Amino acid sequence: MTQSPIKTEALDAAPAGIARAAELLQAGALVAFPTETVYGLGADARNGTAVAGIYATKGRPAFNPLIAHVADVASARALVEWNDMAEAMAAAHWPGPLTLVLPLRSGHGVSPLVTAGLDTLAVRVPAKACARALLAAVGGPVAAPSANPSGRISPTTAAHVEAGLGGSIAAILDDGPCTVGVESTILGLAGDVPVLLRPGGLSAEEIEATLGHAIAERDSSDPLTAPGQLLSHYAPKASVRLNATRFEPGELSLGFGAGQCDLNLSATGDLREAAANLFGHLHALDARARPIAVAPIPEQGLGVAINDRLRRAAAPR
Repeated sequence: MTQSPIKTEALDAAPAGIARAAELLQAGALVAFPTETVYGLGADARNGTAVAGIYATKGRPAFNPLIAHVADVASARALVEWNDMAEAMAAAHWPGPLTLVLPLRSGHGVSPLVTAGLDTLAVRVPAKACARALLAAVGGPVAAPSANPSGRISPTTAAHVEAGLGGSIAAILDDGPCTVGVESTILGLAGDVPVLLRPGGLSAEEIEATLGHAIAERDSSDPLTAPGQLLSHYAPKASVRLNATRFEPGELSLGFGAGQCDLNLSATGDLREAAANLFGHLHALDARARPIAVAPIPEQGLGVAINDRLRRAAAPR
């Protein structure tokens, strides 16, 4: 039996809207809220029933762990076993588009649905001021994957969230478009060697500069240890063709750099601008229900994260 639609409240990022969003989260409801990366679908991470609602609403596989968002570093330390590498990364890059995976601390209180039964937790402090204000008002960790049906294009505006999840969640807190536009980088710090579990808004080069040494990359054959590792993800309904040096008749074209195209990630070849535009442009092209061809993106800096999302968008489903 399908669930009847509910009225999804539209909240703005003024104090009253943030207070209402916090009240709903504390009551076990699902609330979408903005971070600098993408909009997240939040639930109280300590409430197993609320977290189960995330999986049900998104259609997300229960073996795919979630990120716990917290208001500050002290809140993160209360949940995980902190170490020197975590201290260095947090000091340099929090608040920001960086998620750290660390062993759970005794007495953490987080639902095992958040970790998908693992003994580690993915945690981050987002940079967007209204997100941190919301987390502080909730007074605890908020589990939040991207606020979209599982496997589909991540949302970077409240309108994207409404189109995908409107009528199935309690509220959407709107604070305009996301500025980074791709999800956070996930860095595993549970072992002796730091591991890049997912490329994202913070480049591997920046991480290595902070730590003073190289980091390892995740073996794609390893079990899922963090969000965003499914082979098919971030996918439009139509097919996606990558590294297109020419566009075929009937295709919609997503460009990068100079040249004619339907939409351009960055006409000047700016990777930061391209990351911010990625999901919004994919949403716009997907609405036209035709195959999408994407121009080549340099595999460097933020281009690594952009290409990671595009490869998953183009993967067989």
